[in-house]
Amino acid sequence: MTLKAWTLAAALAALPLAAEAQMAQEAPPAACPAADASLLPALAGWPHKAAVAGATSAAGLSNARLTVGEAARVSLHPTPEVAYPLQPEKPGGSVSHGGLVEFSVAAAGDYQVALSSGAWIDVVAKGQAVVSTAHGHGPACSTIRKMVDFSLQPGRYVLQISANADPDLGLMIVRRP
Repeated sequence: MTLKAWTLAAALAALPLAAEAQMAQEAPPAACPAADASLLPALAGWPHKAAVAGATSAAGLSNARLTVGEAARVSLHPTPEVAYPLQPEKPGGSVSHGGLVEFSVAAAGDYQVALSSGAWIDVVAKGQAVVSTAHGHGPACSTIRKMVDFSLQPGRYVLQISANADPDLGLMIVRRP
C-alpha cells in the first residue's frame, strides 16, 4: 500500500469518530428525567389516552367524539379514504393519514389542541374553518410535538386531521386558563 493510499484510508477510518464527537457536543446538556413527567395540570391526562377511531366522513362523526380535557389515541385512515368537510390547507399525499373527530365546547374561551406529531389540523364550525390564534411546540421533555390555539364559542366542532405520517395520533384538547 502506498503512503498516499494509507493516509487516505486512515483519514476515512477517523471520520466516524469525528462525527460521534460532534454529535456528543451537540447533545442537550441534561437528559429529561422521564417523558411527560412534568406537564402542566391541564395536560396531566396526556399519558392516559383512550382509543378513538377517526371518521372518514361527516356521517361517521357520532362514533368519533372527543371530550375536552381527555387525551385520545386517534386511529387514522389513508388520506384518499377521507372525505373532509372542507379541503384541508395541507391535505397530505396518498401515503399520509387523516381523519375527522368532533368535540363540543360548553363555554367561550381559548382552547389548545395538543398533538403527538406535526399533523395538519383544521377546526371547522358551521362549514367554516376557525382561524388559529397561536402555534407552538409541546413542552420540553414531553411527547407533545405541536400545539395549536383557537378562540372558540360554545357549540359543536369538527377537527380535521391531515398530512399525518403515521396511522395514529395522540391528541388532546384543553381549555386554556
